[in-house]
Amino acid sequence: MKLRKATAAATTALVLSLTATACGGGDGDSDSGSGSGDGKKITIGIKFDQPGIGQKTADGDYTGFDVDVATYVAKELGYTEDQIEWKEAKSADRETMLERGDVDFIAASYSITDERDQKVDFAGPYLLAHQDLLVRADDSSITKPEDLNNKNLCSVAGSTSAQNIKDTIAPKANLQTYGGYSECLTGLENKAVDALTTDDSILAGYASQEQFKGKFKLAGLKLSNENYGIGVQEGSDLKDKINAALEKMVADKSWDKAVDANFGPANYQNEPAPKIGNIVK
Repeated sequence: MKLRKATAAATTALVLSLTATACGGGDGDSDSGSGSGDGKKITIGIKFDQPGIGQKTADGDYTGFDVDVATYVAKELGYTEDQIEWKEAKSADRETMLERGDVDFIAASYSITDERDQKVDFAGPYLLAHQDLLVRADDSSITKPEDLNNKNLCSVAGSTSAQNIKDTIAPKANLQTYGGYSECLTGLENKAVDALTTDDSILAGYASQEQFKGKFKLAGLKLSNENYGIGVQEGSDLKDKINAALEKMVADKSWDKAVDANFGPANYQNEPAPKIGNIVK
């Protein structure tokens, strides 16, 4: 509709200008898809509660492998660290956040699956993780999944990893549900549980925390393949730009440094950096 009053037209122009500025970032500052900072912000979704992967610390900093990867990618897109706005991307919210444009991309232990790929696009993968077990460092009784029979297996409420083991691998395992991974670790340390299961990268991150160093070890069982990708809105031209950044991160060894910094204390035997587009089933 054509507005007749000059004041109305000016107001409309201002609104359109502000709307254009807000596209893609959710909070109005992001320059989604341009690959250039231009003094604006880029909004990135990460986990806030996974040490070694993505964690918001008590003093407001952000640490972890996904944070390092996302920071490197943002730099290649033209953004400095102080131009990054971090948003918590809980597992159940990730597709919705991308579809709504709340974030420009998500790096949050985000496994590429056929179901998710129907809703969003993925750059990467940038890490091949596996479901594994975390056990006490002095425990040699669990060396294969079947050893979990008659053992206390820790699960976080809502997790499918432990239930999968109980249903298909060790049906006699005593599955115990806790509210969070930190509680599982306390139970593991106190011998209330014998093992904790989830992605090995996540387990390594927890085991690398200062208070747990030397107390736990990964069993190294590789119970599944988890291809971590960077999620973007479907059809976004950021996908190709992020893939180029990931290839550069591997080539200049920044990827290796990030792995060592975040997972090294747990003696995490990581897979080599995966090739872009190579999804290991």
